[in-house]
Amino acid sequence: MPYNVLLVDDHKIMRDGIRAILARDPEFCIAGEAGSGAEAVQFVKQHRPELVLMDVGLPAGLNGVETTVEILRHDPKCKVVMLSMYDDENTVVSAVRSGARGFILKRVSETDLLEALHMVARGGAYLSPQVSDRLLSRIQSGNLESNSMPAALDALSPREVQVLRMVADGKTSKEIAVLLDLREQTIRSYRKTMMKKLGVNNVAGLTHLALSTGLTQLARSEGAA
Repeated sequence: MPYNVLLVDDHKIMRDGIRAILARDPEFCIAGEAGSGAEAVQFVKQHRPELVLMDVGLPAGLNGVETTVEILRHDPKCKVVMLSMYDDENTVVSAVRSGARGFILKRVSETDLLEALHMVARGGAYLSPQVSDRLLSRIQSGNLESNSMPAALDALSPREVQVLRMVADGKTSKEIAVLLDLREQTIRSYRKTMMKKLGVNNVAGLTHLALSTGLTQLARSEGAA
């Protein structure tokens, strides 16, 4: 049986291109497409595809990292492969921390894309060679500085980090609650707990900390692409 794949990208031309590539491989079947994180989460909840090929830089609502967290919360067996224009450490590590099993640059060849999907579908993990080579060089030189989860944020749970990123991006508690399918009071509770853990007194303090640690860099850099 072929692996069912969900394509998630806000650009239809990108989805069409990937669909054409996967159509030539009998091991994959396009189960559906989504142009936003919210659409992707709903599709996974209803149809349970084995694979999700996810654009990191979804511009509105949930970005690719946040969408991956939500997808895996509803279906931990789902395997997510990220697609990105960028190979900076912040983006890569954010993707891996979200639970993604693969990270592919959008400039890779058709062969590399299929190799990555085959590897992840069969239970492995995959990083584009350009990404893995760069990370290896930084690690070997002792110069790997990932801002995606700085020490200041270690006390936060993955869900709290997700909410903090949205707060820093200017979303209200009501907007976050809708995006995450939670009660508004629950979001307010998360904010209060984060303030206590991080030693700040208000939302402005949370926002400043998120900006200073680069937590919102991913959404801004990808959204500008």
